[in-house]
Amino acid sequence: MNNFDWTQLVNPEFYITLSIGGFQIGLYIVLFIVFAETGLFAGFFLPGDSLLFLSGIYSRDLIENVVYIPSDFINVFILSTLVAVMGVLGNMTGYWFGAKSGYYLFKKEDTFWFKKKYLLQSKDFFEKYGGKAIIYARFLPIFRTFAPIIAGIVSMDKKKFMFYNVLSSFLWSFILIFSGHYLYGVFLEHGIDLKEHIEVIVIGIIIVSTFPVFLKLIKKRTSHQEKI
Repeated sequence: MNNFDWTQLVNPEFYITLSIGGFQIGLYIVLFIVFAETGLFAGFFLPGDSLLFLSGIYSRDLIENVVYIPSDFINVFILSTLVAVMGVLGNMTGYWFGAKSGYYLFKKEDTFWFKKKYLLQSKDFFEKYGGKAIIYARFLPIFRTFAPIIAGIVSMDKKKFMFYNVLSSFLWSFILIFSGHYLYGVFLEHGIDLKEHIEVIVIGIIIVSTFPVFLKLIKKRTSHQEKI
């Protein structure tokens, strides 16, 4: 923390290796960020996907700061499970917030900025595609921040929401963390240390994770222009 630079806040490695007074707090920071993305609606600037991938690379360091476990697999499994649980709790918080605010939105009269018909359309959408919407959103930056809130607003069935909430959180966590851990080992065998290419990894993950969003926006704009 002695040579702090504000640009470090967008670097996932900064959070993972963070220490205060010689005490490593990386694991706690990672878990807090995962929760904050949906639970505190802070998904705009927090490095979710890249953070998990790099956590897989640093999995042994993160877990050993709390407890020493010789097995690499168990280290990664515990880390993935902890992250998944925080993702579930974050989504539950987002759903609760949406459910509480949703009551007032359904009672709200139409204004220039607010149209109740769009809220009702969203409710129909989540009732029909709710499970897929929650799963897809978990892998998309920003979208995963608002998906549970909208699910709460449109009163998505709680059991259905929790099923897909747990499923999506564990898929997201295990896929990214295990990928980071084992790909690090594969590349290291070929003389490539991924820890020396963090910037490239982060940029690559951002491009891959946001590409579907941009593709959908382009298709929507093209479709709109064709109608005109």
